[in-house]
Amino acid sequence: MRKVVTIAGSDATGGGGLEADLKTFQEFGTFGLAAITSIVTLDPENGRHAVDLLSSEVIERQLASVFAGPIDAIKTGLLPTTAIIELVAEQLTQRTEKIVVDPVIGGKKTQAFIGQENVRALQTKLLPQAFLTTPNLREAAILAGMSEIKNRQQMTQAAEKIARFGVPHVVIKGGTRLVENKNQTVDLYYDGTSHFYPHPLIQTTTNHGAGCTFAAAITAALAKGALPQAAVECGIKFTAAAIKAGVQINQYTGHVWHGAYNHAEKRMEKC
Repeated sequence: MRKVVTIAGSDATGGGGLEADLKTFQEFGTFGLAAITSIVTLDPENGRHAVDLLSSEVIERQLASVFAGPIDAIKTGLLPTTAIIELVAEQLTQRTEKIVVDPVIGGKKTQAFIGQENVRALQTKLLPQAFLTTPNLREAAILAGMSEIKNRQQMTQAAEKIARFGVPHVVIKGGTRLVENKNQTVDLYYDGTSHFYPHPLIQTTTNHGAGCTFAAAITAALAKGALPQAAVECGIKFTAAAIKAGVQINQYTGHVWHGAYNHAEKRMEKC
């Protein structure tokens, strides 16, 4: 069985972060391991999120644990401080596995999780080690030093700039911020050539965790031997199913359902 590591923040409500990663890894038939960088919680009184950091020492011990045996692929998610980014980047320097960097610069209903100094650390320390990265439109614009991304041409420009940091495969998620013909969004896979993937815009509020799930799906597919473009295509299909079957968790947020593609709700019915 292929083994996949996530290095990310923990989402206490279970929709995003390393919870999304581990659920997705299992849906792909891979074994997930995790190193927690921080814990994201929700205030039930107002729906606001807070981020509590884990110490560098605890993170380093977790990394030693997950890398104690052979690994097939690695994904990074929320790395909320420059020190944590640098620590993770240093630990990954000697790794030979494919590394997928999901550059989490912010989250829904939050201020940016990380500031400009941290963005620079992502650009200079982590992205040069990545095999593939999966920013959304906002994250791609920040990483590329652009004010905004509104169309396919600007998506390509951003991908070209991000690729110059040393990452050979760039995926930019259009999401609900890039809408074409009123009912279509588009994702970009860039490997020196732009490959666009238009797909129907899913009108829903239960889409928390979609970005983490998408990056985790790509990582798991790569671990199982898929070529990058095929892994991206698989990730798009898997995440679309997860969004369509989203679940309302509380009055403030609804999450994607990671088991939708494989109809996981039907498992163990006869137990």
